[in-house]
Amino acid sequence: MRGADPRVVLGLHRSRHERRLLTGALDLGVTALDTSSNYLGFRSHEVIARTAGDLLPKFTVSTKVGYFPGPDGAEHSLNPVHLRAAVEQAAVDLGREPDLVFLHNPEHSLREAARHHQDALVQACATLDTAVEQGLCAAWGVASWDPSPLLSLIDTTVPRPAVLMVRVGLLVGARALDAADAVTEAWGLEGDEVWGMCPFGGSTSTPVWDRIDPRVFLRDGTRLSCVQAAFRTAYHLPRVGSVAVGTDEPAHLGELVGALADEVEERIVQEYRSLLRDRSRAQRA
Repeated sequence: MRGADPRVVLGLHRSRHERRLLTGALDLGVTALDTSSNYLGFRSHEVIARTAGDLLPKFTVSTKVGYFPGPDGAEHSLNPVHLRAAVEQAAVDLGREPDLVFLHNPEHSLREAARHHQDALVQACATLDTAVEQGLCAAWGVASWDPSPLLSLIDTTVPRPAVLMVRVGLLVGARALDAADAVTEAWGLEGDEVWGMCPFGGSTSTPVWDRIDPRVFLRDGTRLSCVQAAFRTAYHLPRVGSVAVGTDEPAHLGELVGALADEVEERIVQEYRSLLRDRSRAQRA
């Protein structure tokens, strides 16, 4: 890895927000916690503060803003007023200022390369930049499920985030991997300034994990399970310094932490990415 050793971030997506998970994470040395204003039916901040508020000072806490409750469910907005209010509310509900606030999936509102869309991105990023300056959070970032729409919008007028979070792992396609690399480069980010999420594509119990053996990507994968190997490999698809992973079981989290001791064969990863690109081109032809 470039820079610091690979790091595990405990994600609360789909989590029950139980106290035992946080205590288990601390026992394992996992001290980074990631949530979002819209997790747990827009109650994540309040619930985690109520169930484990005394533990939160032991974590660095990141959250996300961009989705808001609406009459038909969650609605996305890059409105600066809404984003500012969400950052302020996050600090109130958590009982502390977040260490990092992500702009959540900005591409949801930026589906085409248009001048007004770039202006919207600039204003949204500037809002979070100002929130940092005013002490509402320590840093801000961008969490993007599909960074492709951002590529044509990023230039010197768009404020630079401290962290970019993208999908990682063996189930991410060639287009998304290349887009993540391009956005990372456009913003001049590297090492632990790039985080990964959703390393298993949603679940380790889906049938695909019974059909592949990710241990081929590791230097000494024989001592790891396929799930552990897939997690370790995710740090190189694309290259990231931290991966946010969700679980309700401290034992599972411990298995993933244990996977970090192995090393990934970068040559095999690059061969795999070349195969993905070839397949993608063939499908488009």
